[in-house]
Amino acid sequence: MASFLDNDIKFLRGVGERRALLLQKELGIATLRDLLYYFPFRYIDRTKVYRIAEVRDDGQTYIQIRARIEGLSMQGGGRKRLVAVVSDGSGMAELVWFSGIKWIEKRLEVGREYIVFGRPAFFREQLSIVHPEMEPVSAAWTRPSGMQGVYGTTESLSSNQLGSKGIYNLVCNLWQVAEHHIVETLPASMIEAWGLIPLREALFNIHFPKSPELLRQAEYRLKFEELLGIQLSILSQRAGRTSRDDGFLFSRVGEAFNGFYNTRLPFPLTGAQKRVIKEIRADTVTGHQMNRLLQGDVGSGKTLVALMSMLLATDNGFQSCLMAPTEILARQHYATIVRMLGDLPVRVGILTGSSTTRERRELLPALEAGEIDILVGTHALIEDTVRFANLGFVVIDEQHRFGVEQRARLWTKNQRPPHVLVMTATPIPRTLAMTLYGDLDVSVIDEMPPGRKPIKTVHMRDSQRLRVYGFMGEEIRKGHQVYVVYPLIQESEKMDYKDLQDGFESICNQFPLPQYVTTVVHGKMKPADKEANMKLFKEGVAHIMVATSVIEVGVDVPNASVMVIESAERFGLSQLHQLRGRVGRGADQSYCILMSGDKLSREARARLNAMVATNDGFELSELDLKLRGAGDLNGTQQSGLAFELKIANLGKDTQLIELARQVAQQVLDEDPELAQPSNALLKELKERYSSKRETDFSMIS
Repeated sequence: MASFLDNDIKFLRGVGERRALLLQKELGIATLRDLLYYFPFRYIDRTKVYRIAEVRDDGQTYIQIRARIEGLSMQGGGRKRLVAVVSDGSGMAELVWFSGIKWIEKRLEVGREYIVFGRPAFFREQLSIVHPEMEPVSAAWTRPSGMQGVYGTTESLSSNQLGSKGIYNLVCNLWQVAEHHIVETLPASMIEAWGLIPLREALFNIHFPKSPELLRQAEYRLKFEELLGIQLSILSQRAGRTSRDDGFLFSRVGEAFNGFYNTRLPFPLTGAQKRVIKEIRADTVTGHQMNRLLQGDVGSGKTLVALMSMLLATDNGFQSCLMAPTEILARQHYATIVRMLGDLPVRVGILTGSSTTRERRELLPALEAGEIDILVGTHALIEDTVRFANLGFVVIDEQHRFGVEQRARLWTKNQRPPHVLVMTATPIPRTLAMTLYGDLDVSVIDEMPPGRKPIKTVHMRDSQRLRVYGFMGEEIRKGHQVYVVYPLIQESEKMDYKDLQDGFESICNQFPLPQYVTTVVHGKMKPADKEANMKLFKEGVAHIMVATSVIEVGVDVPNASVMVIESAERFGLSQLHQLRGRVGRGADQSYCILMSGDKLSREARARLNAMVATNDGFELSELDLKLRGAGDLNGTQQSGLAFELKIANLGKDTQLIELARQVAQQVLDEDPELAQPSNALLKELKERYSSKRETDFSMIS
């Protein structure tokens, strides 16, 4: 049943049609409820009012004074400014506006007393405030709270008087009409058991905190509810998947698997690889559809596990496919699988965006006829023309690089859902895995193949570049190869970072032909050119590869011993760790050199120090989550999430995430369908978060 809070935001006083369109476009605020759940990101304490004589030139961020306007004047020649002289009996101050001055002048009244709020500055020892907020005293004292929320806004909204203060005013208007329409969303027993404040009180204190303690309680209540709703949704979907008997049975371990294990295994499996294969094997004999996430550091042997799992499908009469995010990686997987299988009777095909019409004419009918056992490819695998005879096992590599809909298309290649194994070399922190991948079973390869030496990582400044070039030369003379990675392809006017084209020229000058061969690879090259240059490096013809982070995944050259990352401060921890993993793939000692300028932000310095201190990807992922937030691990903020977090923070609310998961699991253990009257509110909460998932994640990661 529709609630008052579901009304269009345009009906709120101060909004109207035009602003409503702007709010929806810029912030996704379409209803009264959307605005009510649009929370401040910080607060300004406006409880203290200074006397003008008390304000000192000592770096205060914001101040608030109560003063009367003594005079208003338009000053300046070319660029006019509006100046108001105010006094409070203890001294005089100037208020100055450079923009919107006609609109402001109409709303100010000489002789009237105002509450003035802004950043203090001193000009010729006189207090001056530029673009202050102004409220008549009569209006200011009706504010719900002395702590004023600061709301996220945009340039477009600000130019329509919907900056932070404008949104705050709308929330004030909303509260006056919405307060009595807020209904509780959690059972009274749960509120009492976990010491939560009621929803109405929480929403009031998140927007208008009466005290820091009430703000803390409001945040706790709203975070708990948000995380509980997410966990109820995730765990319900997981329970639904594991209760169905529509999964393919891989009951046989036959010629393909045993033949590979006995005659073609390139090296003994690690204990972790054996454990993961057993977990996958156990999943495929339950009768339930498998949905498993495989985490493992770069070089830990995930591809071998994926191949052996696909051979299980082959032994049971099913086809498999492996989808990779780039053509480079797809072709490398194909070459690796063909090499590993050797003369075993397993038919392998490859399909990418650059596959020719002739190649497709041969491949697609064979695939549909069941004459191909394993198909490796890129996004091309999800095209409508790609039809399988009996797809039973799907592997998605570096799955975070695919959109949800892309992954879903693979799942629909069969009437019954295939088993799904999603792999990532970007270690996922436990809290993020519980939330983003909570409906998957998780396997971890936490040991490296024997004989690998830890990569030595150092941080060097631009001023030490000649030393770095000298070291690169030494490694090349030993017969090794070097990567040099840049964050940009072309010079950016906005960013003072080394770019690839400039760097390529510098390295060619430092390491000239014919003694040294340098090749270049980046994302804007034609696939054929990229492949040709990559081949020069793989075959050892080129000594140095200059590249962008296109080589982050998919390049396996055991002879490469040095990774130089230019402008390393520009990369996130997970990406730095991925790039570092391109070396150290052979038996020789390998090195990662992080190059940066002298001026570093505190966060950048923390990232580089962490890279030097540890090779543990999981340890780095936890720090990355704390430094950058959840979504930034996958791109833009919260981009990786199947739901939008309004207030919880996956990096900081670890204990609360675990509590919400425990509570959700306990509730569902007792009442899986949430059918009991006492759980009616929790059922509504679960459905609210389930409805935000456009696709059923329980089968496609």
